[in-house]
Formats: sequence, C-alpha cells, structure tokens
Amino acid sequence: MSLITNLTRMWLTRSVKPFTFQNEFDSALPFAECPDLGLYVHIPFCKRICSFCPYCKEAYSPETCDRYLDALIREIHLTGGGIPGKKRATSLYFGGGTPALAAERIKEVIDALNEHFVITQGIGIELHPDNVTAPVLRTLRDAGVTKISIGVQSFQEKYQNILGRAAVDRRSLAEALREVPFETVSMDIMFALPGQTFEDLKADVDAVFQSGGNHVAIYPFINFSSTPGTVPAMGKGEKRSLLDAVTRYCLGKGYIRNSIWTFSSEKEASYSSMTRDNFLGFGCSAATLLRDQFKINTFSVEEYCRRVDRETLPTALTVRFTLRQRMVYYLFWTAYSTKVDAGAFQRFFGVPLKKVYGLELALAKCLGFVTERGGVYEMTLKGAFYYHYYENFYTLAYIDKMWGELRKNAFPEKMEL
Repeated sequence: MSLITNLTRMWLTRSVKPFTFQNEFDSALPFAECPDLGLYVHIPFCKRICSFCPYCKEAYSPETCDRYLDALIREIHLTGGGIPGKKRATSLYFGGGTPALAAERIKEVIDALNEHFVITQGIGIELHPDNVTAPVLRTLRDAGVTKISIGVQSFQEKYQNILGRAAVDRRSLAEALREVPFETVSMDIMFALPGQTFEDLKADVDAVFQSGGNHVAIYPFINFSSTPGTVPAMGKGEKRSLLDAVTRYCLGKGYIRNSIWTFSSEKEASYSSMTRDNFLGFGCSAATLLRDQFKINTFSVEEYCRRVDRETLPTALTVRFTLRQRMVYYLFWTAYSTKVDAGAFQRFFGVPLKKVYGLELALAKCLGFVTERGGVYEMTLKGAFYYHYYENFYTLAYIDKMWGELRKNAFPEKMEL
C-alpha cells in the first residue's frame, strides 16, 4: 500500500521528498489571512470503546473530562489570542469520542471560541445514539449547535452484533428529533461490512430519512492496525458494486450528493468538517491546516493538559509544505466533495490548475474518472469509486501510520510519510 501512495506522491509533487513531520510548531499560528477557515474541537471521551473506531478516545471519567475541558478552553485562548480582533470562520465542528458527554459544558467552549471568531455557517456536533434524548438535544441547541451527526452505523441487528453496538430505538430517536429540531440531522451508516448487500444498505439509508434525518454519511469500513476488531474486508469488485448501487439509489430518490459518500434530502442540509481550505483544530489529536503547514496535537490527554497548563500549544508534529505538496493536499481533500473548481484552485495558489496538472486532468477525463464543465471537474461514478479506493490506501499508509506512532509517543521527534 505504501508503494502506491509513495509513487503517487512523488509523481504529483514532482519530487522524491516525503512529507516530513518535525517536533516543532509556531507559537503564534499564522491564520489571520487564511480564507474559508474552519474550526474543529476534539473531545475524546466515550462510555464504551468501539472495537472498529480508530479515533483518539479514552474511557469517560467526569473528573478527567472536566480537567480536559479546562485545558481545551485555555488552548482556544492561546491560539485565538494570537491575532487582534475576531477572525471570520465558516463553521465549527465537535468530534470525538462522544462530545455530548460534555453537553453541559459545550456552551463554555463555544463562548470561548466566540471571543476570537465569528462563525458564519453553523455549529455541528457528533452524537452517539444513546445521547439523542430531548434534554441533551435541547442543551446543545441552547448552546448554539445547529447541526448534529448521529453515529448509528447500522439499524440492523446482524451488523450491530458484528460491530459490537447496541440496538438503536428508532421510535425514541425520531421522537427526540421531532421535539428538538436542527438545521441538519445527519446519520452515519457503514458499508462494506461482511455479507452486506444492496438491500441491506438501502434499508439502512431509508431508515435514516424515516427516523428524522435529512443527511446521510455512507462511509466505508476500514481495518486500522490500531483497532482490535477482526472484521474481514470486502473485495474490491463487491465494494464497487455496492457503492455504485447505493449512489444510484440516492440520486434516483432525488437526494443531493454532497461528497463521495454523503447525501442530503434538503439543499440546506450539510455536514462535513473535512472539506475546508484551512482549519484550526483544538483538543488532543486535533489537526490544523494552514497555508503552508499542517500540524497535529498530541494524542495523550494527560500530556495535552500538562502542555496547555504551561501555556504552550500541545502540538506533537508539524509538516512545512512545499508548494506542490500543498497543492496535492488541497486537491485530495477538495476532491472529497466530488468536484474540483479550477477557478478556486487558481485563487488559492495564484496559478492555473491546468498549468500544474493538465496532463493528469486530461488522463482522468480520458479514463472516464471525471467530466469537465465550465472549469469544474466532477467525478463520475467510476471516478468516485477509485477516489474511495485510493483513499483507503492513503488512510492506511499515512493516517494509520501517524496515528499509530502518536498513540505510542506523545511527542515524536520526527516522522516521514
């Protein structure tokens, strides 16, 4: 897998130089001039640890959670106070972990962010199905949350058993969502599970929209080295057939495709913390992407708190991009939306997309991966599948390796990817 990603990286960056991460960071982050800035906050605590989940998390303790939130608010002020006035930010997303375990203090975190940022496109938060009760939802909405994402994974018992998840009470879920409405109600559904058929996946997608959702994320199961689960992977051909079939089904129902595997029943419904040109991350394991750098915070809750207690940013690793490396990163995550706008690329980098990657775009069109209209390149079904297929290689060769090292070492000296 690393061979494929390494060859791709060398070709697109026109260099054999790897992405080199160092144990360093800027004490004052240069985000003042970054357009379309997103915000992300990570709260890593869970009541139960799911075997398939690769994200930074640990068992919930009220005392540890409170100490962590105190440090999180200090980190926000450390970073946000680095520039005068307030910076315009497109959105704010809370991920985890199970952020709703800290529902009573979410407003404190949002208030701290509002001291430094003007959030223009809403606030989203991830929820475990157990958190979807009217009191919790009301607390979150009163705090300013406008979008929620519920980690259902599957409504079906056979897949809940495979994933080690409890049954979801659809009636209670729908009643709570009717009582406390949100702009976007997204639900996560996992595909490429053992024995999963189109009818299985279709039933889960239908259940999302019948249970009060207006947005669905149909994302693939990936075996991370750090997860203890032993769920066998689905074959490439079977996975492609399943993804193509559910995509056609969603489009046939009139749903709007927002990204590779997300669809909404309403134009205004959206939920994605990933497709931002620039973003600031707060909390352990949170990443920050700026014009010429990417940094990631330590995965250790204890070390995170200690670092912030010393009035120091909890950065574990930073990569300083070459221009070509930044272009590759930009294109990879922009393509997640299934579209790349040549005009937006030129505004961001000051150079025409065709001048930099004309050959690759021509080849992608020739192979039937993309179509072009008015300078916007849009993925076909074939292109979307192969993006997903490559993203699986990227995840295991880059993200899995980085996260694995950061779980073992709170502040590694160096890492090359």
